Amino acid sequence: MNKEWRILSVLVYVCSIWITFSCNNNGNNQIYTDGNQDRMILDSSHNLPFKCLIDTPFCTDSACSGVYRGVEFVSERYINQLKLNGTDVAHQYSNKMCEYVGKKLKQLYRDSLYSKVDFNRIKISTRGMNGDSNEVEYKVYIPFKRVPKSQAMTAFDHCGGWGHKPELKKRKYDLLSSPKKIVRNRRLFISRLFRTKEGLEEYWIQWQHTDYSY
Repeated sequence: MNKEWRILSVLVYVCSIWITFSCNNNGNNQIYTDGNQDRMILDSSHNLPFKCLIDTPFCTDSACSGVYRGVEFVSERYINQLKLNGTDVAHQYSNKMCEYVGKKLKQLYRDSLYSKVDFNRIKISTRGMNGDSNEVEYKVYIPFKRVPKSQAMTAFDHCGGWGHKPELKKRKYDLLSSPKKIVRNRRLFISRLFRTKEGLEEYWIQWQHTDYSY
């Protein structure tokens, strides 16, 4: 019996180690899920002194939504280590949302459920941003609406500023100048500027990808 209890103790200890997680914007690292299977923990295995937790974007035929909870900023010394493009690590969740929305738009097109993002009904919130604790909860909701095939969108991106003005001109140039020529007819559809009361500013961008025929 004592031997069985020792084995059980070891298993409990190992499980507790798995629950410890650190922040990373790259979803290709190890992934663990909790009992509800709704929340995903990204473990970068870097033994970082801060934590973050994301609800992996969840998409239906009607919308994609998700939540980031954790540190708002990281020190500059972690930018290269975590492959970030700035210290506003919470804002990196917009990249993950765009990845999932883009994939869902492509799937809807292939399923003949021709759709585009309904810019007017997008919702974002940034509870805790600019607070004293460096902890933030960033929620994003991206809805779709059905359209004729000729109006369907098959790619999605964003241009934002976590507490500063987005560099929209540069983002448009990068998309239109991509050597892969990903924008059909060089036409981008850009939302109005979304602002949260705490200071996030975000443009959302959709277009017809050149890999799809219309």
